[in-house]
Amino acid sequence: MSTSLSTSGPASGQPPIADAGPLALCAREPRVPAERLVAEMVPPPRFDSVRFDTYDPDPTQPSQAEAVEVLSGFAAGLGGAHASGAGKRRWFQKKAPAPAPGPRGVYLDGGYGVGKTHLLASLWHATPAEPALKAFGTFVELTNLVGALGFQQTVQTLGGHRLLCIDEFELDDPGDTVLVSSLLSRLVEQGVALAATSNTLPGKLGEGRFAAADFLREIQGLSAHFRPLRIDGQDYRHRGLPEAPAPFSDEQVAKAAYATPGASLDDFPGLLDHLAKVHPSRYGALTDGIAAVCLTDVVPVPDQSTALRLVVLADRLYDREVPVLASGVPFDRLFSEDMLNGGYRKKYFRAISRLTALARDAKPLVSQ
Repeated sequence: MSTSLSTSGPASGQPPIADAGPLALCAREPRVPAERLVAEMVPPPRFDSVRFDTYDPDPTQPSQAEAVEVLSGFAAGLGGAHASGAGKRRWFQKKAPAPAPGPRGVYLDGGYGVGKTHLLASLWHATPAEPALKAFGTFVELTNLVGALGFQQTVQTLGGHRLLCIDEFELDDPGDTVLVSSLLSRLVEQGVALAATSNTLPGKLGEGRFAAADFLREIQGLSAHFRPLRIDGQDYRHRGLPEAPAPFSDEQVAKAAYATPGASLDDFPGLLDHLAKVHPSRYGALTDGIAAVCLTDVVPVPDQSTALRLVVLADRLYDREVPVLASGVPFDRLFSEDMLNGGYRKKYFRAISRLTALARDAKPLVSQ
């Protein structure tokens, strides 16, 4: 299983600081085979080692500790053979225990940064089944899988799984929501347990306040299979942490890129143009082997389509814990007021939060 990467060398326009120049995301054109999309449906590297006991509940938010308890019990209830009876039990094996009563799905309802993905990944790790019988991915990754394999093949591929975890269910995309709702209906019929988080529909005020009702309505016919689980709290990435570091100069960013093995160096406007030529399903492969992303001339994104592509890239960088060093405007000025007040505002706030965290991680790359 491999990904082909076409490259044409380091970013141009920067004087060499070392013999080997940095990589360039703009020079990469990844080709991702369908089998990689299936194999990579596991918690991202950032969440490889998370478990329920590594989640740090806010003592002022009792719903967080309750979520850990409920999800731990949900995972334990997923033991035994596949609920559809498709577990390939041999004739001499004891009959598997019946599935635990109650909904075979759980929906984590809460604002960004309260640890929903941490808890979802912990559920994946805690479910007593081998990794090949569990799948974890974002809504976008799931729709990409359907696009690569086709609907029926996706049902066959995931139908034998014990658990499917879907992070950031896209309630703001009606067409894809109906597609995935149909897919989930078929998987539920085959005994697959479900777990999901989602964003908020456009026009809904308050972090997650209406998300549970919206989610259950949008996944038509599946409401009875989900137990909504509210998780209150503030964005943990800003709990007690200092303000995000100010952007550096172009010269500092370029010097750090040349001095950091495996770093990439790109002009931000050029990168935005390049993202339009690469399907978002390949953004993970775009960052393969990148130790740090260095960007010069960061400017506000010009339109919503560009902004949504940048959100996907920010998610992939955050999943892979890739530091981001930048010059230009600070990350909290990437999106216009209209964008931050519009229907996709939750995506943009999540991207700002994650890029800010990665900017803090990148600060040691600059020589003092």
